[in-house]
Amino acid sequence: MAKFAFSRNPAFAEDQTVSTQQLDEIYNRSSAPVDGDVMTIEDTIAKTVGAFALLLVGAAVGWITAPTMPLLWIGAAVVGLVLGLVNAFKKEPSAPLILIYAAVQGVFVGGISAFYEAALPGIVVQAVIASLVVVGVTLALFASGKIRASKRATKIFLIAIVGYGVFSLINLGLVVFGVNSDPYGLRGSVEIAGIPLGVILGVFVVILAAYSLVLDFDFIQRGVQNRAPRRYGWTGAFGVMATIIWLYLEILRMLAIARR
Repeated sequence: MAKFAFSRNPAFAEDQTVSTQQLDEIYNRSSAPVDGDVMTIEDTIAKTVGAFALLLVGAAVGWITAPTMPLLWIGAAVVGLVLGLVNAFKKEPSAPLILIYAAVQGVFVGGISAFYEAALPGIVVQAVIASLVVVGVTLALFASGKIRASKRATKIFLIAIVGYGVFSLINLGLVVFGVNSDPYGLRGSVEIAGIPLGVILGVFVVILAAYSLVLDFDFIQRGVQNRAPRRYGWTGAFGVMATIIWLYLEILRMLAIARR
């Protein structure tokens, strides 16, 4: 192994040899975050709770203003989508952008929830309870070690997400251009064995969202184990929040199609 000679002091002729491995350890120690500035479970939970609190405030605004200002939550949906993409592709997490995303998405979620509730009373409570059950079961299974993220499962997940995204765009185009008169497009007009396609797809997407939560939990766990910088707790909070919003909206739509 290569050796490097170092002199402690010019006044001394005594040399000290340090191996390459020892040098790497020294450099790693000097560049690693100090205690208190590393990612922890408690700090990430605090960031997540804070983001969700802001989301709930935004949801209250969206819910209250939905009957008189529908354009507010519709505009919030567009802004939230843009902010979501910006946060997803940023190399370094930005706490202000993530918190703004939480508030804007809250307005959108509150507004669309009020829209569904007006048409189908009680559906919001059903969707909230179903979402909490999925999140709780997924977290319990992950904490117990019964489910874990794997390379193969993640590849399948990514392929399924791309496929579902393409379907959603095509379905939206059919509705917008009047090819399909059903407000849910193919989700509502196509049935398989008497079951609306939207319900079947809804179950499939809930499973995808549950695995997405597993990936979020896995990111947080690995970040804590590897002593990642504390700021990456915001990345974990953003991932969990975005996935739960997606899960809730998919369950809300699935229930609406099923009840119709």
